[in-house]
Amino acid sequence: MCNEYRYKKPLDEIARAFGEVHLPLHWAGGAPNLEPRDSIRPTDPAPVILGSPEGAELKQLRWGFVQPGRPPVINFRSEGRRFPNGRCLIPADGFYEFTGAKAPKSKWLFTRADGSDLFCIAGLVRDERFTMLTCEPGPDIAPYHNRQIVILPRRQWAAWLGPPEAQPPLGPLPAGSLKVEQIR
Repeated sequence: MCNEYRYKKPLDEIARAFGEVHLPLHWAGGAPNLEPRDSIRPTDPAPVILGSPEGAELKQLRWGFVQPGRPPVINFRSEGRRFPNGRCLIPADGFYEFTGAKAPKSKWLFTRADGSDLFCIAGLVRDERFTMLTCEPGPDIAPYHNRQIVILPRRQWAAWLGPPEAQPPLGPLPAGSLKVEQIR
């Protein structure tokens, strides 16, 4: 399950991608500094996109729902569930999975196979924090892990950020959607 991802694209690229799907992107205050990051891990602040009356709002929130006395909830199962509120999109351009029984485990980077750098992970927001939704693994992930994050196709971004009844189906991407590269 995803416990590390990356986002290295500038703000203008994410604004352009959201403009292409007719979701104008805005944010409170001045333009945020989205520095390139090879590693975003639980409890780190990271950009997320929320639905708003003006289109899509970019905010910086911390990854992981707080559970007193327990680790944060960084991934949340999506199967058979509806999410009427609190939906968000988590922009990324890669995520990591780890294999092996002992440290250091093998580290694998997954990116889009079609060459589009930016993708969005389906997420939930609560109390100024976010978590990622997961599903059964698709064919590209199954050899590496028994769960995977839900990556929404661009055509579903507006529906995911829209009204409760507009929730698109959640599940893995088809075979060949992701490419994998061993990092270590």
